[in-house]
Amino acid sequence: MSSKLNWLIQNTSPGSLVIQAWLSKHDVSPQLAQKYVKNGWLQKLRSGVYARPGKKPQWHNAIGCLVDQLEIPAHLAGLTSLTYQGKSHYIQLQEKHIWLEVPPKTALPLWFKAFPKYCDELSLAQSGDDEYLKNTLAIQSENPDWLFVTSNKLLKEVPSDLIEIDVNNTQLKASSPELAAFELLNAVPTTISFEHAAEVFQGLSNLSPRKVQSLLNRSKTIKTNRLFLFLANYYKHPWASRIDESQINLGSGKRQVVTGGVLDHSYQITVPELFLAKDKRFQGVA
Repeated sequence: MSSKLNWLIQNTSPGSLVIQAWLSKHDVSPQLAQKYVKNGWLQKLRSGVYARPGKKPQWHNAIGCLVDQLEIPAHLAGLTSLTYQGKSHYIQLQEKHIWLEVPPKTALPLWFKAFPKYCDELSLAQSGDDEYLKNTLAIQSENPDWLFVTSNKLLKEVPSDLIEIDVNNTQLKASSPELAAFELLNAVPTTISFEHAAEVFQGLSNLSPRKVQSLLNRSKTIKTNRLFLFLANYYKHPWASRIDESQINLGSGKRQVVTGGVLDHSYQITVPELFLAKDKRFQGVA
């Protein structure tokens, strides 16, 4: 076995995605890559994009390729980050969306944005003449779509905002529970419903008050700040009493979080009536 082929095997695993630019950095030319394809060491997905045979590439392989080979600092965010840290109520058996943060205005390669679709096409190709399998794969995608979010609502980022987690034996950067909670609430109600976000937030009883304070101090989004504090107090999380709200930008005036909701007079946001029904202090129609 040649040294270059040995390097490829040592630095990838079945299901790994490999781009030609990365191969070229390690002296594997396009011609040699095509030879590997012919001999079954690589499988071509798109021009300049390959996969290691033996396992169907998954979304985490695509992110690993994006980060490790293209050096784009993407990380799991919001609901996906919380789910894979065990902070959500349940692990979704089949994710519909993967919450991912990339720097604003980052130009993502077309292969990455189209990844779920052409991985299903790869499965169709591998299914050969099995019409039943082809039809099943054509109807039901195993890979979720990307849901891109951004932390440009923060004045600055700090190292403690990110952690590293294991997803199916792939090490990926992810938002800390505190940042993921912020991203989750920042997506209400356009991406996730108030009720779903609140259900997830209910389980976040062990957040670090120091990290929450730092995060909200750096936040530029008044509505998300208010919603974060509202839910922290609604669920009576122990860390909530250690937050100094005087350091947080809460702005002035009312903010609409839920259309047609009831006004919470403490934080001046509209929320579903159910969340105020037990507390007469907050009653009032927005």
